[in-house]
Amino acid sequence: MAGWRQAITGLKQKRYYPHESTGIACGMLIAALHLAGLATLTHTPSPMAFLNDILGRPKNEMPYLLLVVGHPAEDCWVPAIERLRLADYASFI
Repeated sequence: MAGWRQAITGLKQKRYYPHESTGIACGMLIAALHLAGLATLTHTPSPMAFLNDILGRPKNEMPYLLLVVGHPAEDCWVPAIERLRLADYASFI
C-alpha cells in the first residue's frame, strides 16, 4: 500500500515490521494450504531482486519468499519426527 502512495506523492513511507508481518502472513497461508490438502515448499534465494526484473515490479517492492504449492503425490508421507525433551537441550541453574 505504501508503494502506490509513494508513487503518487513522491514521499517515503515508514514500514513497521515488514518482515515479521510477512512471515506471520506466510505461516498462516502455509497452514491454510496444508489444511486444504496441498503441499508447500518455501524457497528464499539470495539475492531476490532478480524477481523484480522478471515480474516487472518497481524497486520499492521487496520480494520475501517463493512459495511453491501443489498437490502431493499419492505415496507422499511425512516422517514422524519426535521432539526432544526439554532436558535434552536446556539446563536451568
